[in-house]
Amino acid sequence: MRGIGVIGLLFAVIPAKAGIPFPLLLLKCKGDSSIRWNDEVGFVTKTSIVDREAAHFGQMAADWWDPNGKSAMLHKLNPVRLAYVRDMIDQHWQADEHGFRPLTGKTALDVGCGAGLLAEPLSRMGANVTAVDAAPELIDVAKAHAAGQGLNIDYRAAGVEEVEGKYDLVTSMEVIEHVADPQAFIHSLAAKLADGGLMILSTPNRTAWSKLLTITLAEGFGQIPKGTHDFDKFIDPESMRGLLAQVGLEVIDFEGIAISPTRGLHLSEDLSLNYLVAAKRAV
Repeated sequence: MRGIGVIGLLFAVIPAKAGIPFPLLLLKCKGDSSIRWNDEVGFVTKTSIVDREAAHFGQMAADWWDPNGKSAMLHKLNPVRLAYVRDMIDQHWQADEHGFRPLTGKTALDVGCGAGLLAEPLSRMGANVTAVDAAPELIDVAKAHAAGQGLNIDYRAAGVEEVEGKYDLVTSMEVIEHVADPQAFIHSLAAKLADGGLMILSTPNRTAWSKLLTITLAEGFGQIPKGTHDFDKFIDPESMRGLLAQVGLEVIDFEGIAISPTRGLHLSEDLSLNYLVAAKRAV
């Protein structure tokens, strides 16, 4: 989990077996950094990964797990998001809210995992976790940290289009506002969601309040690295609902993340700053 633009991925556009001459492939790819050859699967793919974003957050890898480092805000945000994730898991699968491993026997995919702030708790909750990120530096840190915790997490420096199979739980925190094509990214996430599965996303809302706190103040005073966010890419809840509906998903719940002098960051009915959304396949 991280506040990064990473990973969404579109679709195969030129099958290798189609007999398209290699010069034509080069011509189609020339000048478009979102078109990439995939050696493993043998076709050209279009990706929502924004390279400069992956590089930006890759530079923060060394102190990702330092609660006082450059990712300090994520450490403050993480317990709030985890509380929501756990509540949605308990509700969706009617799990014992007092149990320690509600995801036992289930698979989870965390897209844009950073160095593992969400992937590790999901593993501790019993899930068989696959976690992907576009920044290899973050994946290296994530692997080392998980090993030190005795956790078996399948970390990959990859995009979601390179992941095979379906997952009971798909998560992507603070990622969609950084990708090149939000609808394509949602499509890719939905393609990995198993029948009966649960998807949980988080993102800043597209409001003046969110812009003030997230960009003007947090970035302006160094609480978040400058240049992390682009307000034009923020997504409001109704637009998010529409993106999910386009791929056959229905919203189960929206929950806000608010901030106050007395409570700090906390879950709230106020969606104006930042929000989480839970979704499932529409019936």
